[in-house]
Amino acid sequence: MTQPTPMVEIWRGEFLESAHAGHAVVCDTSGHIVEAWGDPDALVLPRSSSKMIQALPLITSGAADAARLTTEHLALACASHNGASIHTDRVNTWLGDLGLADDALRCGPQLPNDPTAREGLICGDASPCQIHNNCSGKHAGFLTLAKHLGAGPEYIDADHPVQMAGLDAFEQTTGETSPGFGIDGCSAPNYATSLTGMARAMAHFAGAASDSAEARLHQAMRLHPDLVAGEGRACTELMRAMGGKVAIKTGAEAFFIAILPEQKLGVALKIVDGSTRASECAIAAILVKLGVLEPAHPATRKRMNAPIENRRAVQTGWIRPAAALC
Repeated sequence: MTQPTPMVEIWRGEFLESAHAGHAVVCDTSGHIVEAWGDPDALVLPRSSSKMIQALPLITSGAADAARLTTEHLALACASHNGASIHTDRVNTWLGDLGLADDALRCGPQLPNDPTAREGLICGDASPCQIHNNCSGKHAGFLTLAKHLGAGPEYIDADHPVQMAGLDAFEQTTGETSPGFGIDGCSAPNYATSLTGMARAMAHFAGAASDSAEARLHQAMRLHPDLVAGEGRACTELMRAMGGKVAIKTGAEAFFIAILPEQKLGVALKIVDGSTRASECAIAAILVKLGVLEPAHPATRKRMNAPIENRRAVQTGWIRPAAALC
C-alpha cells in the first residue's frame, strides 16, 4: 500500500508545527487516473461527498419529475446545509408538498450551524428539529423516492428499496462492487469504495450529457451554492469563486470531491487524520493546480496560504499546501 502524501502544513513563525497527509485522485471520463497523490486504491467512506450519487435514483426513477422538483430541491438533496432559514423553510415546504412533516424524517435533530438560526432556537428555549439536520434535504429526497416507489417509511434501512437503488447507483458510477457500508451521521448507509472509484464517479458526472440525471444534479449544485452548504462554508464560497463552473462537496472526516464539467474531470480527496482545515486547503490547492480556481481570490486565500491569528489578532503562522500540491 502506498503511504499517504503530506498535503498540508501548519507553520508557526519559521517552524513547521503540524502536517496533514492524505490521498487524492483526479480521473478523466474514461476512468483513467490523470494525477494521484498517496494511494489511489485506498478504501474510503466518502460520507456526504456521495450525496449526488445517492440522489441519482430520485431523478432516474421519475420521482423528481413526478413531484415537480426544481433545481433548488435537487441542490438540497445534495446538500450538507447550515440549517439556516433558506434551507429549513424549503425543506419544510418540500415535506408539506409530500403530505409529510418533520417526524417522517429519519436523520435526527441537529442544532443548526447557522448562527442566526442557532441563536433563535437558544433564545426561544426551543429544541432543534430534524429539518435543522444538515442532511434533511437528502432525506426529503429519500422520502420523495420512497413515496414514488410505494415503499415503507423506514427508508434508511439497508434493504429498503430507496437504499438498494442508491447502492446500485453507487456501484455503477464508481465502477466497483462496494465491500460494505458504515452508518452515516444521518443514519443512512454510506457505502465504501476505493478513492479512484470515487474520482471515477465524479468524472462520470462531469462527462454526462447535459440532459442526464448526473448533469441535472451538478448543475443544481453550481446554480445554488448557498443551498449546498451556506454562508462561510468552503463549498459555497469556493463554488462562487469559480463562477459556478465547478461543483464541489465536502464529506465528514475530511473528504472532498470536485466535478469539473468543462475539463471533464473528477476529483476525490481524503485527509487521513480527518482534519477539515486540511481538506479545505488541499482541495483548494488541487483546484488551483487544475486551473479552475484563482489563488488570489479571497475565498481561496481564506483556506490556502491563509494566515493563522491568535486571540489578540496577531498573526502567528500559516496554513499552506505542502510541496506535493504546489
